[in-house]
Amino acid sequence: MKTAVLHTNKGIIKFELFEKEAPISTKNFIELAESGFYTNLKFHRVVPGFVIQTGDPTGTGAGGSDNKIKLEINPKLKHTLGAVGMARSQDPDSASSQFYITLAPVPDLDGNYAVFGQVTEGMDIVQKIKQGDILEKVEIKN
Repeated sequence: MKTAVLHTNKGIIKFELFEKEAPISTKNFIELAESGFYTNLKFHRVVPGFVIQTGDPTGTGAGGSDNKIKLEINPKLKHTLGAVGMARSQDPDSASSQFYITLAPVPDLDGNYAVFGQVTEGMDIVQKIKQGDILEKVEIKN
């Protein structure tokens, strides 16, 4: 099982990747991470009690990678505390590079957004992230 290691200016966050349950989303995330796409990006959206979000090279929430992926819902994967999901626009098949980590259980997102990971270490760091903080790099470990 692969783990994503997020190096932020506040500390390290690790999350398990659900490759079997969400193969499209995890493949996309791993390819972007290994290409260096996520290096030095801002956490552009922080909503207390809801999510922190990054993955937009413009830092505005409007940008992303060139690749769009299909919405991938697995009913076994829920938006629990520390769930990692793909952000998207109103178009269900518009996710590209932006992802979020939930700061609380958010069952309203279940069935509408793709969960592809779960924080296993560093939830205290997730809770400290503020808008404008930096995702310095992402490593993928086996």
